[in-house]
Amino acid sequence: MIASIDRFIDRITMYRLVLWYLVTLLIAAALLGAVHVIAIDPVALALSTVLVLAGGWIANQIFARIFGAIPNIESVYITGLIILLIMDPAPLGDLAAAGAIVLASAWAMASKFILSARRRHIFNPAALGVALPGLLLDHPATWWVSGELWLMPIVLIGGLLIVRKLRRFDLVIAFGAANLATTVLTGSLGDAWNSVQLALLHSPFFFLACVMLTEPLTAPQGRLWRLVYGVLVGVLACPNTVIAGYYFTPEVALLAGNLLTFIVSPKGRVVLTLERIEQAANGIYDFVFRPDRRLAFAAGQYLEWTLPMEKGDARGNRRYFTIASAPREADVRLGVKFIANGSAFKRELAGLAPGDQIVASQLAGSFTLPRNKDRKLAFIAGGIGITPFRSMLAELLNRNERRDIVVVYGSNRIDEFAYVSLLARARKELGIGTHYVVRDGAGAPPEMPVGVITRELLRNTIPDWQERVFYVSGPQVMVSATREALLSLGVARRRIKTDFFPGLA
Repeated sequence: MIASIDRFIDRITMYRLVLWYLVTLLIAAALLGAVHVIAIDPVALALSTVLVLAGGWIANQIFARIFGAIPNIESVYITGLIILLIMDPAPLGDLAAAGAIVLASAWAMASKFILSARRRHIFNPAALGVALPGLLLDHPATWWVSGELWLMPIVLIGGLLIVRKLRRFDLVIAFGAANLATTVLTGSLGDAWNSVQLALLHSPFFFLACVMLTEPLTAPQGRLWRLVYGVLVGVLACPNTVIAGYYFTPEVALLAGNLLTFIVSPKGRVVLTLERIEQAANGIYDFVFRPDRRLAFAAGQYLEWTLPMEKGDARGNRRYFTIASAPREADVRLGVKFIANGSAFKRELAGLAPGDQIVASQLAGSFTLPRNKDRKLAFIAGGIGITPFRSMLAELLNRNERRDIVVVYGSNRIDEFAYVSLLARARKELGIGTHYVVRDGAGAPPEMPVGVITRELLRNTIPDWQERVFYVSGPQVMVSATREALLSLGVARRRIKTDFFPGLA
């Protein structure tokens, strides 16, 4: 059961998972309100849904045109639904409440363009959107979705799935520990248990932590600053926290944390202009882009890539891909494998011509070379999973830096091995050898193993496996199988690093 859930989460994009979660909450609230289980008017909720989505869509289109940006409809839906779930629905005929909801939605979308740096919004749009009506129109966010116990199972289960998708349990735990500790310390110690119960069951605790705190663009990517960010928001979001006579609301606490993110990780979006397309192997192509500014990154990290798609599929117009180029290369290289009946995103990508542009953001990832140059490593790649290793090896070649590395590279067919010339250079110039494994032996040389990467193959290919740290990258099924093979071989979990980004192509 757990394995099936993990496979489902790994296959769906982060944005689609969040969208389905919010829609589920909205439908559940409407149904429970219709039978008078919770105090939500389904008619008011339906009206507010129309107002929020319409206001957000119009504002997004207008400001996208003004700023020459790529409009992302999926983000309109997500931000709008979050606003719906934390602001009271506007009753039929209540123009003031309706105006407040429209203002929140429109301002949330506008803020993404107006309050931005390097084409990246600084503040969580939904938090900023609901803060303005509370300040100007006396219509503050009530966070009603977190106060309804009937909705708590959905809030909690769906929220944890999002955190699992993003691998941000450390952030949520830091927030939770700080928030609960502050709640207890600033209240009556004799009533500590009741205070904790109120915080967990009748406050924005879980929705704020799992859905809004974890938004990738406004949260730090580095682990240390991510923990500091969680603690800061956790402390400020406590209802008893007061600074200079001001009591922070959850949304304002989050905005304060967003400022920290902007200060400590000011990386924004980069506009990439396609220069050329190179075929790396059968079905695998490298898209070589010229960035509008120098992109500082570590070999092995990934970016979120956004395409200006007219018509998409259910998975939207954003994907995460590892950067295939090395940090010292002037161009930014994206390696992609194309298959029959691929996604709309890949079809649109395949249609790009030199001169076309794509936007990339959310640089992140810890699948990088260790600082200790003496550490012995093993790179295990499956299919297009060779891209982060291409980045690392190209960087080592550029620096003429020798490290003790063994590469094991598996593919379905002999003509689907990519970056063969670079791997040959690494062998010749740095002494880094590559062991190829092919599933279909047609055309393969006699010495090449035929099959898949197994425990026995790893043990035979890497006799000093007990001394190495293993990096594994490839399709999710291959990564999971290889990880299990290494564990059964006796490799400690701490010496297995798997490539991760919150979405597949």
